[in-house]
Amino acid sequence: MINFENTEIAFQSKNAVDLNLANVLFSAMRSNALVVVGSAFTKVALAANLPVGWAVKPTVYKHFVGGETINECKPAIDALKPFNVKALLDYSVEGMETDDEINAALEETLRTIENAAKEVNVPFAVFKPTAFTKSSLLTKVSDKVVLTNEDKKQFELYIERVDKLCKRAFELKVPILVDAEDSWYQQAIDDVVGSMMEKYNKESAIVFNTYQMYRHDRLAVLHAAHKSATEKGYLLGAKFVRGAYMEKEHARAQEEGYPDPIQPDKDATDRDYNAAIKYSIENIENISVFNGTHNENSSNYMIELMKENGIASNDTRCWFSQLYGMSDNISFNLAHEGFNVVKYLPYGPVSNVLPYLLRRIEENSSVASQTSRELSLIRKEKSRRKQAK
Repeated sequence: MINFENTEIAFQSKNAVDLNLANVLFSAMRSNALVVVGSAFTKVALAANLPVGWAVKPTVYKHFVGGETINECKPAIDALKPFNVKALLDYSVEGMETDDEINAALEETLRTIENAAKEVNVPFAVFKPTAFTKSSLLTKVSDKVVLTNEDKKQFELYIERVDKLCKRAFELKVPILVDAEDSWYQQAIDDVVGSMMEKYNKESAIVFNTYQMYRHDRLAVLHAAHKSATEKGYLLGAKFVRGAYMEKEHARAQEEGYPDPIQPDKDATDRDYNAAIKYSIENIENISVFNGTHNENSSNYMIELMKENGIASNDTRCWFSQLYGMSDNISFNLAHEGFNVVKYLPYGPVSNVLPYLLRRIEENSSVASQTSRELSLIRKEKSRRKQAK
């Protein structure tokens, strides 16, 4: 087991200014009232096309985002490199509507794949499906409703875009993660990603699907996906997260009158999350694992499982990941012990990245223990540095 209390290792990449900014930000996030007012103001400002970059860029954007472009992310990538922590550039756009917006997102995502192929400290690429088609179309496909000719055409275009990304990733040997989205259109995403794995994962896991384990059906879905991969002779790429859309999922299920897809409580989520990790590690011959967690217990659990199954800490089929700007105590201590660690590093124009930032802020404020944990570690390190002078 790893001691995630070592703040000297956790914050070794941060100078005093960075640490003070983190302290201010997480202190503010602990105030629910401040978060609610700030989020509401930001949403109104975005809707009215008011400039908010001047307020956001030096604060939350600086802490959680790499920059506006791939080149602007270089300093953040280089700052992680001496500590054996990798970066994953996430072009944080979603909900694209027009063909021009979608094509621009596609070209930028292709650039992230090409950048990963030449940048030794960027081992993965990633994309969000709703950057390449409308969620309303994915919902229709998931619900198996009769599609219009135009719908069929648009869905074929979506498959072509996803295939273009996966093919380029395959050509350049860059594993690519496909993020999970809302439950009511996840099935359409799963089906397309499954077909891409069958096509490109014959020799190594290039395409990864994401399993949000706060959904009570995902463990069964993982088992079915593994069964399909085994029968058809390809490798399964499995990224695990707990989930990011719980309140929205609860609300829609209630409004639409269907069974809530979310686990009944956190214990159930934790149980299924660890069960998914265990199942994958025990089937490491044809499952590659991307453990995207801010949970110390799940991190140590995977370490124990790797040791029990004779898997080396640097085995490239096993990865740990946390978001940039969060849980550095997990990331840097894992990397210090020789495990494969990658930080999710979002980038993009301020207006495009703000929805992502708002989710991070709201999630942190709603999970009081997460914010308190970050604050206690930051303050512990500030105190340690003061005493060391």
